[in-house]
Amino acid sequence: MATQIFVNLPVKDLDKAVDFFTALGFKFNPDYTDENATCMIINDDAYVMLLVEGFFKTFTSKEVADAKGSSEVIMAFSADSRDGVDDMYNKAIAAGGTESQPAQDYGFMYSQSFQDPDGHLWEVMWMDPAGPQAESAATPGA
Repeated sequence: MATQIFVNLPVKDLDKAVDFFTALGFKFNPDYTDENATCMIINDDAYVMLLVEGFFKTFTSKEVADAKGSSEVIMAFSADSRDGVDDMYNKAIAAGGTESQPAQDYGFMYSQSFQDPDGHLWEVMWMDPAGPQAESAATPGA
């Protein structure tokens, strides 16, 4: 059995967060959804639990970071192509997200970054399956 990952993120407005991520094409598991939380499906082994901030606080004795004013983590996920990166980034901006960083283009790797409505940092990236070697092979003498 593959190891599964569940990222837990505090959100101020669960409906707004669900609307945002639905616009990006993500689905949610209704079995783990109520007024306090929802389970966003990344794939069969990766999930993001969006937890209303008050409910999130029941899982920690630490203060909850204000993601609009500080960095806590950058969640990154892959796309099938460079165009897929741009498509997801454009959906995020159209749904109310904001640019986090300018696009990064390393030839063999390309990414776009955005912030969701709660200020959490997200990066969508594509990497050439051949890795950095693909760029070196395309550039004689590199």
